[in-house]
Amino acid sequence: MIVGGLDLGTTGCKISLYNEKAELLYTYYKEYSSVHKNGQHEIDFNDVKNGFFSLLKCAVKDYRIDALGITGFGETFAMLDENDNILAPSMLYTDPRGEEECKKICELMGAEFLTLKTGVKPHSMYSISKILWHKNNSKEVFSKCKKILLSEDFIVYTLTGNAQIDYSLAARTGAFDIEKKCWITEIFDTLKVDVSYMSAPVPAGRIAGIVKEEVKNELGIDYDITVVNGCHDQIAAMIGAGVFCSDNAMDGTGTVECIPVVLKKKPGNIDFYECGYSVVPYVDDMFACYALSYTGGATLKWFRDNFAESDYKKALQENVNIYAKLDKMVDDKPTGILILPHFTGAATPYMDNDSKAAIVGITLETNKYDIYKALMEGTSYEMLLNFNTMKSLTGEIKEIRATGGGATSDIWLQIKADILNTNIIALNCKEVGAAGTAALAGVALNVFDNLKCAVSKMATVRKVFKPDVKNSMEYSKLYKKYANLYTAVKNL
Repeated sequence: MIVGGLDLGTTGCKISLYNEKAELLYTYYKEYSSVHKNGQHEIDFNDVKNGFFSLLKCAVKDYRIDALGITGFGETFAMLDENDNILAPSMLYTDPRGEEECKKICELMGAEFLTLKTGVKPHSMYSISKILWHKNNSKEVFSKCKKILLSEDFIVYTLTGNAQIDYSLAARTGAFDIEKKCWITEIFDTLKVDVSYMSAPVPAGRIAGIVKEEVKNELGIDYDITVVNGCHDQIAAMIGAGVFCSDNAMDGTGTVECIPVVLKKKPGNIDFYECGYSVVPYVDDMFACYALSYTGGATLKWFRDNFAESDYKKALQENVNIYAKLDKMVDDKPTGILILPHFTGAATPYMDNDSKAAIVGITLETNKYDIYKALMEGTSYEMLLNFNTMKSLTGEIKEIRATGGGATSDIWLQIKADILNTNIIALNCKEVGAAGTAALAGVALNVFDNLKCAVSKMATVRKVFKPDVKNSMEYSKLYKKYANLYTAVKNL
């Protein structure tokens, strides 16, 4: 049997196919675009749908697929009319619209009530604020709305005709009770929005049905494909990385850095959520909590574009990766330089969009490669800061499983091991989100015994990075200074 994991993103989608031995067969990718214009950030779900179908057509030409799991990006939703036509472009989470509506919802319901029920501090990024924006500002369009679907349940519904959404993605609406696992009808009633527009909440890994006949005709197949609900993309990545207990964490370093951890119970302290941490349902009745840094790999790209032009040209001529080339230029010892990596503001635990980056501790002996390494150190200090903030709920993190583009840099992974004084596990699997989704689909069809068994084969260990005792001691001293850096810079 062949199972697939579809991972929908804001710039493209991918499908990874696995056989019954959990061996990767192939990964397909299709890009689509979003629009950032006049202060509005939108994506057309018609493009998402077309991109997905184009991708799936390629996959079914090469393989007979038995099951397909669906994982999607958060917050953004499509509004459908009674004939399932998409009524308007969809606002991305970065779209500023919904701020006034968020304030209104807090006035009506109470910010603390909303936070403790939904697991997220009310913000305009979450779906419910933008749903109310449409109700207030595009009344003619909203009057035709019969369904409100996020990316996962949009594809599930398109394929099967069954509208169901998993708990973790439902939690990204800001209107879902993460303990009772249901829509908070009080919110919808207060806002006079019909809760029946929303999909039925289900656990991740629930079978939605088989693809409709019209879909089979469009794909050119004469067999059934079972469709399975995946989850929010960050949850899928956690599953794919094999993070299933509270002393493990995932470090996903792409342009931004997301650090999800496992919690055994939902935090009940409002101050925790004030730090910007959000909590969603995870597998086995546990919860996942997201820590976030806006600038992970983006800091190295900034360095590449502004300080390493000659290195970049040489790398292109030599046909080598520029970051691998820069990694070879750094010293083994801590730089002693502290960089506050707030190039686009501060995420958790500060949630300060006005915060700026700072470089402290340079001398006439400092060269550009020291700055390059210090950027990797700074993002790692920020990661440690978040772990320390969450420690009362997570306990000690004993192992971190690295994913994303940043996980290809052995230098950076060693820096993280030294600063966090924790083993960093580099995985061979490049697409952990798609792998986690395929594992959910495989377990649903009894192709795999359980998730842990499946992902242990999908995401094998490439290398374990252990802390260097001497460097860890030096970094521990430097971190004490780093922990005060934000306050010092903020006051200036």
